[in-house]
Amino acid sequence: MDAGLIADAPAAFRALPDPAPLPMPTQSLWHAPPRRGRLPSSPRAIGLRRFLVIGPAIALTAFGGEEMYRVLAVNGLTPLAVLMLALFLALFAWIALSFTSALAGFVSLVARRRSRLMRDAAPATRTALLMPTYNESPHRVMAGLQAIAESLQATGAADRFDIFILSDTTNPDVWIEEEAAFLRLRGAMGDQPRIFYRRRAKNTARKAGNIADWVTRFGGAYPQFLILDADSVMAGDTLLQLVATMEAHPDVGLVQTLPIITGGSTFFARMQQFAGRVYGPLIAHGIAWWHGAEGNYWGHNALIRTQAFAENGGLPELRGRKPFGGHILSHDFVEAALIRRGGWAVHMLPALRGSYEESPPSLTDLAIRDRRWCQGNLQHAAVLPARGLHWVSRLHLLTGIGSYVTAPLWLAFLLCGILISLQARFITPDYFPAGKSLFPQWPVIDPVRAMWVFIGTMALLLIPKLLGTFAVLLRGPERRGCGGTIRLLASVILETIVAGLLAPVVMLTQSTDVIAILLGRDSGWNAQRRDDGSIPLRETARAYRRHTLLGLALAGIAWAVSPSLAIWMTPVILGLALAIPLAALTGQRKVGLALRRLGLLRIPEEMAPPPELARAMALQRAEPASPELNGVQRLLADPALLAAHRAMLPPPRRPRVDPIEVTPLLARAKLAEAETLADGWAALTPAERAAALADAEALDRMVALAR
Repeated sequence: MDAGLIADAPAAFRALPDPAPLPMPTQSLWHAPPRRGRLPSSPRAIGLRRFLVIGPAIALTAFGGEEMYRVLAVNGLTPLAVLMLALFLALFAWIALSFTSALAGFVSLVARRRSRLMRDAAPATRTALLMPTYNESPHRVMAGLQAIAESLQATGAADRFDIFILSDTTNPDVWIEEEAAFLRLRGAMGDQPRIFYRRRAKNTARKAGNIADWVTRFGGAYPQFLILDADSVMAGDTLLQLVATMEAHPDVGLVQTLPIITGGSTFFARMQQFAGRVYGPLIAHGIAWWHGAEGNYWGHNALIRTQAFAENGGLPELRGRKPFGGHILSHDFVEAALIRRGGWAVHMLPALRGSYEESPPSLTDLAIRDRRWCQGNLQHAAVLPARGLHWVSRLHLLTGIGSYVTAPLWLAFLLCGILISLQARFITPDYFPAGKSLFPQWPVIDPVRAMWVFIGTMALLLIPKLLGTFAVLLRGPERRGCGGTIRLLASVILETIVAGLLAPVVMLTQSTDVIAILLGRDSGWNAQRRDDGSIPLRETARAYRRHTLLGLALAGIAWAVSPSLAIWMTPVILGLALAIPLAALTGQRKVGLALRRLGLLRIPEEMAPPPELARAMALQRAEPASPELNGVQRLLADPALLAAHRAMLPPPRRPRVDPIEVTPLLARAKLAEAETLADGWAALTPAERAAALADAEALDRMVALAR
């Protein structure tokens, strides 16, 4: 293409709308805004609801603690038994609150009451749909966005929604493919001018910083925005209902949906989506029932009022060094707490369907994601004492911390039990520890009471699963969508057994993560895998060898104490000892598809996919062939793509205003000395390649080398 045509093309191409700046001040954790009273959208009798959930949980914990005390203190408590009792109380309280919340969810779910917040009306204002992406598959991201855009078109209200692709991608090849996919998406939607693309050169504050950058540049034009994830798909009708709900309730700052996990093909992913579909609604209805206007935020598939977010969502940097200091990684919980502190309601609408996401394909991929989430949630300890937070918001932060801290607590509890058994088996007891005594102190526990404590604890863990299953059985379409009564029950049994075996594996992994983070190791920021979960067996063995060794060691210790102890510990021992084959087997796509053919682990959205989900899947399957050229070769070989890329370049550095950056200078210098494009590109580091593609002078040099 003629150079003059390339120079003229950017004038007609716009990747972004006109700026609409909105200030977003950084929030202080130590200076709270004035308190506001009860919010208009808060449910009636919310105090009674919370008492009905928390009160029984406290009572159950007290009862369980008393029974455990009687188990351990037949003839007085030893220091080891005191530690075990303390661990039991903390862990049992966690289980008891989850149980009572699930009971509330069952009543709410079976009642089938529509939330009084929900509205059905045509949107009166404009909404932005934000898709943050970081080194994700561009084709996959755009497939989901196209399905959403087409679903909005079907509602007749597409002109009320703008789509923003907010890229933090650092891989230069993925960046160029993103731009090409963006142009294809615009073309597929009829050169839709309401689809925009922006890439940040610096990934400051990661996803939270990506969203904040959009708010400060364009947020003033949109009363609300919706956050999507790279694997999100949402129905147009669902988006309209969310907007109508927010427009009808001026005090609502955030509305969170319950995303349904779909698209799983591996055994592990299908387990996750089955559990989320069968048990998830019960849990979500429960927490929505008693959280009320003090709900939480899960980072995506949620509608946010721009004013509320701009005024309260500017996250501060935490003091100290990584992993606890610096930018807040798990930003969503903190943003919800700050929005509520600012006087805005945060609600969950679990009955609103049409919101979808995907899960990690394997146990290993889950562990990688959990490592990052673990660090972010442990950072919440620094936010917990912030002034002005609602007590329910503090409970959310505690829940996030507890999601990972409970793993080492369970491990410590297990080890305490083994040590007590070893002490009773091999250490000669001191029958008269206090000197003179009329009666000896026999070092025994109450085995019958211990059995009933164990049965009661397992009941609290399993009853919510049974209630979730029963709720599905009550609904004919959902029951048939899960394969019918027999297949549903068989799937529940299969999921429960395999999840029980994987639980000690996850426990040890999370315990290791917590310890590593406490020792100062940062988790980093990596893109997630979203397809096949198969991993070479050698890597799987290396990742889970410690689990296997611990399982074998526990088996030997338990058998040395008594065969009955080994039988009691069988689930833990088997899960750890078989960690390698379990991780390998559950990550296999062929195993997951075989279970699907048998009708196991089915969900309704898999059997009869909603239109927007079916469309997204069809678009993903139609992925174009992988280009033979790398990013820069493809860019320079496509005049239209090159012209659009030039139009999307950031403004040049302002002399004596902007700081001098070394990376672009090095890229220009290396390209200036190169004789061919291949030699110049090979000489650049990945960071220098990205800098060169973002620099007009370096880009001109690459164009010249390509001729």
